[in-house]
Amino acid sequence: MFFPFGCSSNKDETDADTGVPLHYRTIVEISKMIKSKEISSVALTQLMLDRIEKVDASLHSFLTVMKKSALARARELDEELEAGKYRGPLHGVPIAVKDLIYTKGVATTGGMKVLNDFLPDFDATVVRKLEEAGAVLVGKLNVTEGAMVGYHRDFEIPINPWGETLWSGVSSSGSGVATAAGLCFGSLGTDTGGSIRFPSMANGIVGLKPSYGRVSRHGVLPLAESLDHIGPMTRSVEDAAILFEAIAGEDPNDPTSLAIPVPDMRKDIDNGIAGLRIGFDRDYALNGVDSGLAIAIEKALEVLEELGAEIVDIKVPDLTNVLETWHVLCAAEAAKAHQAYYPSRADDYGAYFREFLEIGSQVDQSEIADIRQMRESFSTEFRKVLSEVDAMLSPAAGTPFAIPEGLQYGSLTQWEEVISEILKASGITKRPVSFTFPHNYAGTPALVVPCGFSDEGLPYTMQLSGGFLEEAMLFRIGHAYEKATSWNEQHPNI
Repeated sequence: MFFPFGCSSNKDETDADTGVPLHYRTIVEISKMIKSKEISSVALTQLMLDRIEKVDASLHSFLTVMKKSALARARELDEELEAGKYRGPLHGVPIAVKDLIYTKGVATTGGMKVLNDFLPDFDATVVRKLEEAGAVLVGKLNVTEGAMVGYHRDFEIPINPWGETLWSGVSSSGSGVATAAGLCFGSLGTDTGGSIRFPSMANGIVGLKPSYGRVSRHGVLPLAESLDHIGPMTRSVEDAAILFEAIAGEDPNDPTSLAIPVPDMRKDIDNGIAGLRIGFDRDYALNGVDSGLAIAIEKALEVLEELGAEIVDIKVPDLTNVLETWHVLCAAEAAKAHQAYYPSRADDYGAYFREFLEIGSQVDQSEIADIRQMRESFSTEFRKVLSEVDAMLSPAAGTPFAIPEGLQYGSLTQWEEVISEILKASGITKRPVSFTFPHNYAGTPALVVPCGFSDEGLPYTMQLSGGFLEEAMLFRIGHAYEKATSWNEQHPNI
């Protein structure tokens, strides 16, 4: 097989039967190998650290590699397993987290110069929960400045492993790149307006934005408190279920966390989808999007029907107010979150985020009150639509596209103008955030799943979204589709 228990290797090992390199195996697969002692956590962690050192020099997905602590933790977990203690499917598995998430004594920058020297004195709740589940934290992942769109010039921009000129997504870009490139077996990202789903789309992986309050945000740098979510990014749906279940649950340190037990996310994952109702708004999902993606979405519907699901016509509520107000609300909440540094250290911010904070600092509170009232009305209507089906299908967040060099260090105005022209030139008239913003406003869960490839070999993804707290149902549907298609088993040639 791969390695005897306790051994290590400096080369990427490939299974002779499946042809899948070890670094591209799923959490489900690798956890069985660890539990059976076919491979040790130390050997696996060392292999991943070696791969990070070799591959990430050109991809820039990690800001901090925690080599010493990762190997020490892996050794502890191997000893636990030898003593008969097995923590579950994350036991000994190398995982990485976005650099917004506090790690005690380890830099947490949020991609910002103003936090270059910040060393938290405690772990975020999600990090503590990962440790309790037995995960090995191998490092902190790159992020746009403050988790918005642009990067600060002091930081490298992550490179999409499907093509070096392609956008790697906001703001959990490092998480998307590292997971897609086989540098960790799963990662954590955050999503305020699509920052789990955009990089999952761009890098062709699975990503979940959970229901608001399902996962504690204690010890996570905020962008916008009422919109922020934390979720898993993986290479399979079942892996996302495993990672999500490990981090979800009530936390007394986060008053927005829900006092609701977290069910077994894999209990019904293999039950199939016969008889389930999949909502589809044809105009919303297909008009104004990339033509190849539209075809892939149509084919995904056919697969779901063949698996026994019923496709139901639905109508997504008007999104005009959502698309016009999200930036205002997010900017105002971001300005509040950064008041210790902005405007007093405005010059230490990059062009995009500085402009964004300036906008937020000038928003009138009466305007915020109006937005929140509109948001509540929209959320009620949107949740009602979702409650009438088991899930809704749509594109995730568009398709990967080439981005001009240097644009991601530019200003907000420059970004919006250039991206608008890029999309228009591709015949895309629907704003990609049409598929992401509604779920942040309504706090409803949304799961990104690979659903094909373009003629140029770039990944296509779809989004399964559901009613509040219906993550398990989304995993069930996504898993059934994944097993019927195996799109997630194709990886970039890194």
